[in-house]
Amino acid sequence: MTENKHFSDSQFTLREVVQNLRDWFIFFLSQWKTLILAGIVGLALGALVSIFKKPVFHAETSFVLEEGDAGGISQMSGLASLVGVNLGSLGSTSGLFQGDNIMELYRSDRMLGETLLSPFDEEKLLIDRFVEFEELDKKWASKVDIPSMDFSISREQFSVAQDSVVKEVAKLIRERQLSVTKPDRKLSIIQVSISSKDEAYAKVFNETLVSKVNTFYFETKTKKTGENLAILQSQADSVRAILDESIGAYASAQDRVPNANPLLTSATVESRKRQIDVQATGAVYQEIVKNLEIAKVNHRNNSPLIQIIDSPRFPLKRTEIRLVKGMVLGAIITGLLVLFGLYFRRLYQKHVQES
Repeated sequence: MTENKHFSDSQFTLREVVQNLRDWFIFFLSQWKTLILAGIVGLALGALVSIFKKPVFHAETSFVLEEGDAGGISQMSGLASLVGVNLGSLGSTSGLFQGDNIMELYRSDRMLGETLLSPFDEEKLLIDRFVEFEELDKKWASKVDIPSMDFSISREQFSVAQDSVVKEVAKLIRERQLSVTKPDRKLSIIQVSISSKDEAYAKVFNETLVSKVNTFYFETKTKKTGENLAILQSQADSVRAILDESIGAYASAQDRVPNANPLLTSATVESRKRQIDVQATGAVYQEIVKNLEIAKVNHRNNSPLIQIIDSPRFPLKRTEIRLVKGMVLGAIITGLLVLFGLYFRRLYQKHVQES
C-alpha cells in the first residue's frame, strides 16, 4: 500500500501540467524586452553575414559512361575457338574499372595533384590560383613558405615541402569542394561538381579534372588490348617481310634453272626449299592476320564510351545568403538561443531555491 501511494503521489495531474505551462508562458512574457533585444541583435548579425559572406559558385559536369561490350567479346571468343583461335591473351581489362570505381578515381591524390599542377591561364597554375584566393600563404606562413615555391617545374624535382603542399591542397579540395555522385543509381550518368568562392577557378578546375580522369580511365581500360594489338601488328609486319623475301628467293631459284631436266631432280632442290618456305610463312602470316583482325574488333568493343552531357558555362550556379533570409534566420536562431538560455537559467534558480 505504501509503495502504491508513493507511486501515485509522484504523478502529474492535467491541472498541474496546464498550470506549469501557464507559469512558463507568463515568465517568457515577462522577458519580452530581452527577447526583442535578441531578435534585433539576430537581425543585425544575419544582415552582416549575408553582406560579408562571399557567394559559392558551382561548376558541374555530367557525362554518361558506357562500358565495353563484354557480351560481344564472349560470343567472338566462342566462334574463334571453333577455328582453333585462343583469345585468352586478347582478353579485356574490364576487371580493372567497373561500376563506381571511376568515381573514386576522381578523388585520388594523383588526379587531383595533376589537375592542380595544370595551367589556369598563361601566367599561373591552378594551385597558384587556389593559394591566392584561399590566402594559404598567410594561413600556413608559420609552417611553410609558399611564395618561394615554384610549382611549374617537373614533379620529380619537387621538394618534400612542395609535395606536402600539393597533397594538403588536394585534401582540402576533396573534403570541401569536390562532389562526385550518380544522380540515379540505375543510370550510367556521373556528375562531377566543384564548389568554390572563385568562379573562374571552379570552371577551369572542373573541366581539367574531368578531362584528365576520363583520359586516364580510357587509356587504362584499353591498355592491355592495345598492347596486344600493337604486338600482333608488329608480328604481322615482320612475317610479311619474311614472306616477301621468301617469295623473291623462290623466284630467283626458279630463274637460275629455267628449264630443268626432269630426269635430274637435284637441280630443283633449291627451288623446292624456297617453295616450302613460302608456303610455311604464308600459313603463319594467315593465322597472325586472322588474330590481328579479331584483336582489332576486341579492342574496339573494349573501349568505353564517355560522352559529355553538360559542361560548366558562365555564369555558374551560385549559392548565397540573401539579405532578408539572413536577417530572418539570424533573428530566429538568436531568439531560440536566448529562449533556451532563459529556460535553463530559471530551472537552475528553482533548483537552488528548492535545495
